[in-house]
Amino acid sequence: MIRHLKFVGIPTKDQDRALAFWTEKMGFKVATDQPMGNQRWIELTIPGAQTGVVLFTPPGQEDRVGTFFNGSFHCDDLEYTFAKLSERGVVFVSGIEKQPWGSYARFQDPGGNTFVLSSR
Repeated sequence: MIRHLKFVGIPTKDQDRALAFWTEKMGFKVATDQPMGNQRWIELTIPGAQTGVVLFTPPGQEDRVGTFFNGSFHCDDLEYTFAKLSERGVVFVSGIEKQPWGSYARFQDPGGNTFVLSSR
C-alpha cells in the first residue's frame, strides 16, 4: 500500500538554472540526473525528508512554469531559515506572516514559481 509521497514536480524552462538554485541555494541533493526526451529527469532529495522534488516539465504543461506551487516546504525555525536563505540569495516575495495556524513566507525560484515556506 501507499507509504509516502515520493516526489513532487517543479516545472522549469531552464533545468540548469533550476538545478543550481535548488542545490546551491536551497541545499537539496541530486539523486538522479539523466536524459529523458528533450529534457533531463532531475530528481532531488531534501536532507532529512522522504519526499523529493523533480525538475521536469511534462510535455503540454509548459504553462505551469511561473505559477504558484500548491504545497508547502516545512522548516523547524522559520526566522532562522528565512535569514539563511535570504543570505544565499533566495528571493522572498513576502516577509514572515504569522497566522493562528502557524507562520509562513513565500519565495520564488528562478523560473518565477512561488512557494510557501512554513513552520508552526
